[in-house]
Formats: sequence, structure tokens, C-alpha cells
Amino acid sequence: MKYQLFLLFFITQSGFCQLEKNVSEYAKSISSKELKELLYVYASDYFEGRETGKRGQHKAVDFIRQFYIKHNVTPAKGTEYYFQSMTLNIKGEDVKTENVVAIIEGSKYPDEYIILSSHLDHIGIENGIINNGADDDGSGTVAMLEIAEAFQKAVTEGLGPKRSIIFLHVTGEEKGLLGSEYYSKNPLYPLAKTMTDLNIDMIGRLDPKRIDKDPNYIYLIGSDRISQELHEISEAINEKYTQIKLDYTFNDENDPNRFYERSDHYNFAKKNIPVIFYFNGTHEDYHQPTDTPDKINYEMLEKRTHLIFYTAWELANREERIKLKLN
Repeated sequence: MKYQLFLLFFITQSGFCQLEKNVSEYAKSISSKELKELLYVYASDYFEGRETGKRGQHKAVDFIRQFYIKHNVTPAKGTEYYFQSMTLNIKGEDVKTENVVAIIEGSKYPDEYIILSSHLDHIGIENGIINNGADDDGSGTVAMLEIAEAFQKAVTEGLGPKRSIIFLHVTGEEKGLLGSEYYSKNPLYPLAKTMTDLNIDMIGRLDPKRIDKDPNYIYLIGSDRISQELHEISEAINEKYTQIKLDYTFNDENDPNRFYERSDHYNFAKKNIPVIFYFNGTHEDYHQPTDTPDKINYEMLEKRTHLIFYTAWELANREERIKLKLN
């Protein structure tokens, strides 16, 4: 009997160690080199600043769709081959635009969902000058693409996530969080079954206003607002894998910047879905033509993307849903 128990323990531990090894290998597939290659394309003049409803934004959604096709990531149900089309009223004008939504279905809990979100749009062309938005939010967009590729690699090796992961690229963020609002009102998958939203908006630069000039940081916003357990999981995952300084400066409910209400996670938080907003802070190139891919800190973009990947992996594979705070 003791031998059988030892053998069971050995097999279990061996499987666990192998899984841990594979998780790290999948994370390593997210590289600064590939992030840079993607971002130099996505933040190029070809996309004309990606303003919602304009020609460049439609080019951008096609670029994202082609990436998912290439990497065999499935279109979300209810989409027009990855596109969730909508007509938004922007300053009195009807604008046709679209979210891009892909999914990797869970192996054990396919009807429970983790959303990863980032906005695909930017502010377009102003005074004849293209605003390429490398950090805002090209950095979040390419991070999501690399995370999706890493998860799909796990799927092909028989280690796909237990819960389904939705990759939600939203439009109209710069016009007032409109694409995420549209999804929250017209969800492709039940919000009641959506466990969390990990929102990525500007993770490629450094905040020049930080007294601590160490680049090894990320601002986290919202992680403890709806679920203390989500906050604790986030902290533990970072300590185990990435050791980034998690800075909660902008999570203060009295923060005058009110960043908690200024990116796409907020539309999910309003539905009582736990969220984490990953953010590097603003800088002198925010909403300027000078927000270009040559100014991205690709080492930190990689490391921050690893943190988000590991966090998503844990949330997607744990046995229990995270608990909400009692109201």
C-alpha cells in the first residue's frame, strides 16, 4: 500500500513538474523579437492611425484576423468570421466598425470564460500627420496576439486550457470605450459565465514621472475591486514567475486620473466581472505622432506579456472559479 501511494505521488508530481516545464516553455515562445516584428507592422503608416471606422482601422482588423487564421485560433461564435460588426454613433455620425473576437475553447469547463482584451483603434490622422499609437494600444494588441499563439501551442500539444479564453480586440476605445460597451451589451458568450477580464492598454513604455527609475514595473488597476482572490492570485503568479514590481498607485479610488474608468475593462467591471488593467502609465508621446515603435522597451514588453500569460494560464486552469467580494 505504501508503495502504491508513493507511486501515485511520484506520477502526480512528475505530471505536475512536466506541466510546469511546459508552461514556462509556452511563455518563452512570447519573445521580444516577435513582439517587435508585429508592432513595427501594426504601428506603421499603412494602418493610418487606426481611427475607428476609417480605412486604416479596417486594415487593422483584417491584420488581426489574418493572424488568428494563420495560427489556427477559432473565430468566436456569433461573429462574421472573427468580426463582431456594429454601427456606432460618433459625434452624430453613424460609423461602421467591428471588434475582432477569437476563442480557444476549454477542455474541461468550456462554458466558463476568461476574456483578454485590448483596443485595436487609435486616434488616426490629425493635421495631416499619422498617429501610429505604438504604445497606445499597439503594445496591448501584439501582446494579445503572442499570448494567443502561446495558448494555441499548448492546445496542439494536448495541454490546452480548462476554461475557454476569449481574445477580444475592441474598437472605439478612443471614442469612449464604445467597442467594449457594445460587447458588454451584446455578449457573444454569457457574462454570467465570464470569470474575469484581463485588459491590456499601454504596456510597452516607461513612465518618466516615476521617482524609481527601475523599468521593472507595471501598474495594476482594479485587481482587488471586485475579487480579493483575483488580486492574491495575480500577486502569487508574479512572485513565482516574473518578479515585476506591481505598482498600485493608480488603483487608489481617490486617484485624480481615474484610470480605472478610462479603459475597456471598466465596461466589464460595471457588470461585476473581476478585472485587471495592465498599464505602463502615460508619457510625453501619449496621443502624439511621436508614439512610435522605436521608443518601445521590448524587454519590458516581453516580461509584462509573460506576466499576463501566466496569470491567464492560472485562471483558466484552476479547478474553482475565483470568489467575488460580498457586496
